[in-house]
Amino acid sequence: MNYGKGRSAIKVNIPTRSILFQAIRKKFAQGHGFALATLNLDHLTKLPVDNAFAQAYRAQDLVVADGRPIVWLAQLAGKKLELMPGSDLVLPLTELAADMDMPVALVGSSNAALAGAKSAMEARVPNVNIVLCHAPPYGFDPEGSDAAAICDMLNASGARLCFIALGAPKQELFAAFARSRCEAVGFASIGAGLDFLSGHQTRAPKIMRALALEWLWRALQSPKRMIPRYAKCFAILPSLAANAWGQR
Repeated sequence: MNYGKGRSAIKVNIPTRSILFQAIRKKFAQGHGFALATLNLDHLTKLPVDNAFAQAYRAQDLVVADGRPIVWLAQLAGKKLELMPGSDLVLPLTELAADMDMPVALVGSSNAALAGAKSAMEARVPNVNIVLCHAPPYGFDPEGSDAAAICDMLNASGARLCFIALGAPKQELFAAFARSRCEAVGFASIGAGLDFLSGHQTRAPKIMRALALEWLWRALQSPKRMIPRYAKCFAILPSLAANAWGQR
């Protein structure tokens, strides 16, 4: 399923969770790295106006659907996609890494959030090996000298899976930058996933997620930041729906 047009068009190339985990298990076994992105409507508002972000997205190896509108648009195009929010992938990916003895790194957010996430992950997945926690400084350039230094840290640590919690577009930019510098590392961009796990942010209740109302919960929690974002998302839906119907 393709979303958008022209240079900003992005393809969701992993339709189900089982296919995703088969692909990652194979890459771990072969010693190959990867970059995993979770596409949502906010990303689709940024891609047409941010060429660097679009280039970084095209460098991702694995792209899944994060957000029900992405799944609904696929259905409109006659395709089936499974919903895979980045936050829901953190613990399953941690379990897979632990089962295959793949060391894990946490990059992004804050030192306090990373410490909390590390404790939560170790409590839930006792055999996980977390070898690096690093919170970049404010104003972090995901393609600059600080990013190169993190790549050196990752290579020295022996990490094979790196969760990036920087938000879009920084996390995808960093994943694309680091992908060729850390050839054995798999990068998973998971947004607020570590903050949710550590308790530094509160995720929408399960009933709101089940009713596809997580966006409303987030808007109520942070209206000044989220309401303009969601307004942009709603504004692009008609053109995305027309494009999806054209792919049917």
